[in-house]
Amino acid sequence: MTPPPARLPDSASLQAVLAGLDPASVDADLVPALAAAFRGFDFSLAQVDDEYWRDARSVIRSDGTRVGELRPWMMAELAKDGGDIRALWTRLKETDLQITEWRGNSAFVFAPTGTGVADYIQIALGREIEWRAGPVVNPDYRPWGEEELLDPSWPRHEGLPDTDRLAGPIYRLLDRAGGAFVHVRSFLDRCGRIERDKREAKRPELERRVIREVGPDGTRETPFLQAVPDWFDFVPRELRFFRDWEASSARSQLVFAHWALDVRDYTHKGEREVGFIPRPLKIPRERLQMTPETSVHQLMDRIEAIDRELALPFGWFFLMTHGHWVEPDVGLAIADGLKAQRVRLPDPDAAVLLRWSERTYGF
Repeated sequence: MTPPPARLPDSASLQAVLAGLDPASVDADLVPALAAAFRGFDFSLAQVDDEYWRDARSVIRSDGTRVGELRPWMMAELAKDGGDIRALWTRLKETDLQITEWRGNSAFVFAPTGTGVADYIQIALGREIEWRAGPVVNPDYRPWGEEELLDPSWPRHEGLPDTDRLAGPIYRLLDRAGGAFVHVRSFLDRCGRIERDKREAKRPELERRVIREVGPDGTRETPFLQAVPDWFDFVPRELRFFRDWEASSARSQLVFAHWALDVRDYTHKGEREVGFIPRPLKIPRERLQMTPETSVHQLMDRIEAIDRELALPFGWFFLMTHGHWVEPDVGLAIADGLKAQRVRLPDPDAAVLLRWSERTYGF
């Protein structure tokens, strides 16, 4: 009997799996729990070192007894003192009340759904721990406004001892901009469709637009679409990233073994915003920057070293599109070297780089 098709995860079922994990063994249990809930998927987990703080603080006593959430509790306490911040501070600094904070790091779960480079799902999570962070008010400094009480800056931001751990670790869906769960190929299709729709909506306006140039023979007018005939053929950078991966030496490896995607999909002022910023899971020891004295042959040595560090052929190129670890000028210099036949790359990689150099993109 043919097994039923695998059921794609959804937000509610993912949250149910996460809620059922024991903090004591959450890291070991996450992938098996997902595999049990969504049979047919081969899940893998990648964690990112990018500490963040949640805007969710609580108030506790020194013995750990929970008093309430910081903001509503603090506003009620301020009301008791008739809005007098000095009186509130004087009263609270003599108590044993403390603030808790949730601190986390991003984590991503992946699972392939096919053989294509974009045939996989991604789940964006936060791995979070609640800590005892500091006194409810700064005993050495009187706050001057409500916001200093509600959004305190005095809690410690350095590493905390394990004795100050209150809860967690837990895993939580990170739905910061509508991108907690994506099927990547479907998402790319959505990116392309929305971009086409946006451009098509401007067709009547662009058909009327002209470019005026003033020269010695007078003013010449050129229809915009005649001057820019490929305006409607624009390919979003998100699609180009995956197409370049598929067309290059990198195609021998899985995208999600090397990159996570910070996905956004939301509507702002009636305009649909959809796309992603790629985040490298592996980074080189040093940035590759272009300097006047750097030769193209030195650049070739450096990009080969980066590829070895990443264990990814042509990996330097995708770091370059990200923009931080390899400067775009490096790619342009190597493209010029290819055109002058001073250096060589494998034919697929050379074609991708030369195409990029004609119309660059980056994140």
